[in-house]
Amino acid sequence: MTQDWTAVDGYIAGKLIGADPVLDAALAANAAGGLPAIDVSAAQGRMLELLARMTGARRILEVGTLGGYSTICLARALPGDGQLVTLELDPHHAEVARANLERARLGGRCEVRVGPAAETLAAMIAAGEGPFDLVFIDADKPGNVAYLEAALELARPGSVIVVDNVVRGGRVLEADSTDRSVVGTRALFDAVAAEPRLDATAIQTVGDKGWDGFLLAVVKR
Repeated sequence: MTQDWTAVDGYIAGKLIGADPVLDAALAANAAGGLPAIDVSAAQGRMLELLARMTGARRILEVGTLGGYSTICLARALPGDGQLVTLELDPHHAEVARANLERARLGGRCEVRVGPAAETLAAMIAAGEGPFDLVFIDADKPGNVAYLEAALELARPGSVIVVDNVVRGGRVLEADSTDRSVVGTRALFDAVAAEPRLDATAIQTVGDKGWDGFLLAVVKR
């Protein structure tokens, strides 16, 4: 079945996305830099781009940069005067991401900030940097609830919040799990379910990245 998932992802990418030398170069640079191969797939990256375009996003916040693959996808949706701020813990990952963004000619629209995301987000809230039109959260899963809370502080009515890796191969069902990523993901669902400011759902995905999913939420107007 997993082989079929991968084949279908290849079909989707071949029919609807096509060759993308910029993203291919980013993946190659990530591999050369020793970064883990945990980027979103090509189809998922295009989905993020389309979500940003559908919402008319002019300011995007990303929590978890890695090598900037998803950053490139999101930034492509921005207008010429748009801005993307992306947060990365690892200085080496941030360095690779900045190079990838410059190669994609998106460096002028994107700012990579290095440090623990919770601290960076707190500073952004204190500085009144919001609102952001779209927030994409794809970082350490134990931090999901804190990142969600910060996203709400930096959002506006109508802002979209997207969280990756919320199914975890079905392990999200494991109420007694001691895996910190599963625990953090389940806590995210509980927090969203209890949050009156959000309308939300989640979609399961299969493909190059296995069995997983995205949580999608909109801040109520």
